[in-house]
Amino acid sequence: MFRKLLLLIAAVIVLVVAWEWITFPDVGELAKSPPKTTAFMDQRRAELRKNGKDDRLEYRWTSYANISPYLRRAVLVAEDNDFYEHQGVDIKGMREALERDWKRKKITHGGSTITQQLAKNLFLSGSRSYWRKGQELVITYMLEALMDKERIFEIYLNVVEFGKGIFGAEAAARHYYGIPAARLNAPQAARLAVMLPNPRYYDAHRNTNYLSRRTDIIMRRMNSADVP
Repeated sequence: MFRKLLLLIAAVIVLVVAWEWITFPDVGELAKSPPKTTAFMDQRRAELRKNGKDDRLEYRWTSYANISPYLRRAVLVAEDNDFYEHQGVDIKGMREALERDWKRKKITHGGSTITQQLAKNLFLSGSRSYWRKGQELVITYMLEALMDKERIFEIYLNVVEFGKGIFGAEAAARHYYGIPAARLNAPQAARLAVMLPNPRYYDAHRNTNYLSRRTDIIMRRMNSADVP
């Protein structure tokens, strides 16, 4: 049964490739210019307007060199330690995630690499379906084909959500610590990285035991991470 599922997913991916090739925005522009907005940012603005709130977001682009190496290491060990080794997709991790989803009869975000997360943040909705997963994989391979790893990581660190209306490392560093991203130290960086899976929750709950324990674990792992 699981093999049939994989064949079905492969067929969906082929269809998605053909469709996206015809209709999708020019991903190559991102190799030269920072994104002015993302699908996730647009989604957050729509949610704020729906609730009658100010839809302004904190989003400040900064260069890779101006993002603390501590934060770069922390995000890698927390989110995708093999980022510089894989080609955009962690096949083993994705297979394990699919097996879990099949058993639970529920689609999750497990197994996603940094490039996959970036693809989703830039262009896709937050919905969970095999069709959307197929789109995510197509965009992931497009990003990997058109950019080097540093550029992919630079964009990710600038657009990922770190809290309520807080997007990117520069906005996060100023929001939580009142300093630019370049000045983040190891404990600060580790805590920000730990918040990534559920940033809006941890923005409102900053002193949980989980955050403290997980931050200590990430700090211990950071020393062994090899980040340019």
